Amino acid sequence: MGNAHPTLIIWIKMPVKDIYHNAVKNALIKDSSVITADPYPIKYPEVKLFADMAGEKNLSISREN
Repeated sequence: MGNAHPTLIIWIKMPVKDIYHNAVKNALIKDSSVITADPYPIKYPEVKLFADMAGEKNLSISREN
């Protein structure tokens, strides 16, 4: 046998959304944000995590004349 060590992989389940999740999500959407992932998985070789959500906000500037 060699000196190989087994790889430890940790899986973390997405936690239950709290009572504020939908309110925050709706407020972001009303503020012109786009929710791109809900939940947002974060993957590393040894661990998988979740953030509540990922989003982007589109900013537009208008100019007269």
